[in-house]
Amino acid sequence: MARPGRQIVTELLPALRKKYKIDVVVAQSENISHGVGMSKLHYQELKKAGVDFFSGGNHSVERNETLELIHDSDAPVNGPANLRATPGSGYKFLETKFGPIALVSIMGATFPRSYTRDVSNPLLKMDEVLDKIESSAPITTIVNFHGDLSSEKRVIGYYLDGKVGAVVGDHWHVPSADAMVLPKGTAHVTDVGMCGSLHSSLGVKLSAIIPRWRDGEKNINTIDAKPPFQFNAVLIDIDEKTGLARSIERVQKIIDHPL
Repeated sequence: MARPGRQIVTELLPALRKKYKIDVVVAQSENISHGVGMSKLHYQELKKAGVDFFSGGNHSVERNETLELIHDSDAPVNGPANLRATPGSGYKFLETKFGPIALVSIMGATFPRSYTRDVSNPLLKMDEVLDKIESSAPITTIVNFHGDLSSEKRVIGYYLDGKVGAVVGDHWHVPSADAMVLPKGTAHVTDVGMCGSLHSSLGVKLSAIIPRWRDGEKNINTIDAKPPFQFNAVLIDIDEKTGLARSIERVQKIIDHPL
């Protein structure tokens, strides 16, 4: 989430990659630049820090630079496959030493504001996407599900169980405690959580949010940039022979010092 999120990822990710011997890092990119989408400058900043691929959400289609990255077939960036404003297919392949990985972004059908009228059924869209990528024979498929309802996030996890390596939910900015490998071998978590300020409302200053909720005050979101900061992720071990998950565990770090 904005600069604090970028800073804590830049500070922690290189050591985490080394400690856990991580092959691929995927980051949700829809809030990277000032909370809305991702600029090309910040894309390069996080690639340098060790992010290999960037998934997307509703804010991905609100910044032209992000749309250009999604449209670029060579850029490891995508947006929701079932959001009408997203360029391209909503999935891309990332080459690894094990073979190609398919990475898919998908949005929930129950969503605030006006987005839902432009979102197609996520389950049917995933059927369509999986049919299309089958011929490319990826070693695994990783799905980022950007949605509001916990029930919808759980349903798509079980719907795709055994068909993909992982379904990682996001959009709450608040991590859930249900990371598990589902019965047929798909790693799942309802929400991975955010990277950014800890004592805030989804990364936004409480001094802006509380008067809005209490008094109906009209104001703008102001990013909270004071410590402590939080880093949330899940670490997933995929069997390269089956494409299914051996394990999933939560990684959470709290940093008290300024970044």
